[in-house]
Amino acid sequence: MVIAEVSITPDKKAIREMQLSQIPKVDATFDETNLISSAGLVPVMRLARRAGLGARVTAKLTVPGGAGFDAAAKVCSIVAGMLTGADSIDDINVLREGAVGKVLPGVKAPSTLGTFMRAFTFGHVRQLGAVAAGFLTALAALVPLLTGHNDHRDAVTWLDVDDTMRQTYGYNKQGVGYGYNKVKGLNALLGIVSTPVSAPIIVGHRLRKGAVNSARGAGKFLSDAISAARKAGAGPVIRCRLDSAFYNHNVVAAIRKGKAQFSITARMDKAVQKAISQIREDAWVHIEYPAAIFDAEQQRWISDAQVAETEYTAFTSKGRKHRVTARLIVRRVERLNPKTTPPVSG
Repeated sequence: MVIAEVSITPDKKAIREMQLSQIPKVDATFDETNLISSAGLVPVMRLARRAGLGARVTAKLTVPGGAGFDAAAKVCSIVAGMLTGADSIDDINVLREGAVGKVLPGVKAPSTLGTFMRAFTFGHVRQLGAVAAGFLTALAALVPLLTGHNDHRDAVTWLDVDDTMRQTYGYNKQGVGYGYNKVKGLNALLGIVSTPVSAPIIVGHRLRKGAVNSARGAGKFLSDAISAARKAGAGPVIRCRLDSAFYNHNVVAAIRKGKAQFSITARMDKAVQKAISQIREDAWVHIEYPAAIFDAEQQRWISDAQVAETEYTAFTSKGRKHRVTARLIVRRVERLNPKTTPPVSG
C-alpha cells in the first residue's frame, strides 16, 4: 500500500483578510467640548481680523446667490482650515471639533464651503487676489514680515517668480488644460519674496489656463509683485530671479520700470554662444562647491566649475528701446562627451 502525503497551502490573501477582520476597528473622535485641537489658531485668526481679512472679503467678493451669503465667514473658515493642514474640503471638519466653535464662531460646514467654492469663476479668483494684496499690506503694518535687508550694504530682497501646474479633476472646471508637464490642470504663477533671515512670503499669485505659456502676462504680474513687495516691507534693493522661460524683453522692461534688478537665465542661442566664445581663456575663474550639485542637463553630479562674465546686449532683434546691456555671467563644466556637444557652454 502506498500512502501519499498531500499538503495544502492556504491562500495568503485569504489568511491576510482573516487576520485583518480580527483586528478591532478604532475611530478617534475629538469630543471634549472644553478643549481645542489647534490652539494656535486663536492668535493667528485674531491677527487676521485686525488686518481686515473678513472686511476686505465683504467689500470685494461678489459671489452671487446663496453661495455668496456670509462670504467673509466662509473665506475665514477655509483659511483657518488650511492653517491646520487641511488639504480638502472634508478636512475642514477639524474646525468643528471640541471647543473650536467657541473661540472661532461662524465656522462653516464642509458641504457649505464646497458649494461656495464651486460658484467661483475666474473673475472671483481675481477679486480674491485683490483681497490678498490689501490684506498683505495691512498685515505688514502690524508685524515685520521682511527683515534683514538693511543688515549690510550688499543685502537684497529676492523676488522669485515661477509657474507650476496644479492637477485638477472633473470636466467642468474653467480654464483646465494640459500644461508643459503633460498634466491636466491649471497653471499658477507665483511671486515669492525673501531675505537672508526672513521666511518666504507670497506677494503675487495668478491662476491661469493650463496650456498657457510660462511668460504669458508675466510683465504685468512682475509690476504688481514688485509693488506688493515694497508694501510688505522689502528693502531698497529688490532683485528678481527667473528662469529661461521668462527671458523676454517685456519681462525685463517691467522689472526695470519697477526700479528693481534682475537675474534671468539666458537661452543658449547663437548670440549668447558668440558672446561666450569671445571670453578670454585667462578670464575664467575656477570654483569649487562646498557640496556637489546635480546638473540636470548632463544628468550627473558635479563639484567644480569655472565662471566668467562679459558684457552682453540682449534683444537686439527688437527696437532700440527694448535692448538691454547687462552682465552675462557664465558657468562652464567639463562635458562627459565633448565630441557630441559644443566646446563651450553656459
